Amino acid sequence: QVQVVESGGGSVQAGGSLRLSCTVSGGIYGGYYMGWFRQPPGKEREGVAAIDSDGKPTYADSVKGRFTVSKDNAKNSVYLQMNGLKPEDTGMYYCAAWWDGRALSMSILVDYWGKGTLVTISS
Repeated sequence: QVQVVESGGGSVQAGGSLRLSCTVSGGIYGGYYMGWFRQPPGKEREGVAAIDSDGKPTYADSVKGRFTVSKDNAKNSVYLQMNGLKPEDTGMYYCAAWWDGRALSMSILVDYWGKGTLVTISS
């Protein structure tokens, strides 16, 4: 059974940084994507960043230049370095794994979800 476990959320002031980590385990194989979604309070879940099996990253426009997604294939892990954080980055951040390349913009296509980690940015 595939498990997705994320960590690293917390509370920081605007302009600060956080690093999220996620490990996928349980027998997932193949050229899948790993990445991050977030759900701001009162809003729908949205794609933040993804990285494909070759290490190519994709970002939502709102985080380009501030967030960096990376992975460690040996550990089956994905990371999200978040710099220049803004209050609007506040939300529950979910790690995910999927095969359909469209999933970052269509969360219904995600195959596996983590339980989420809370990020709170104060002004």
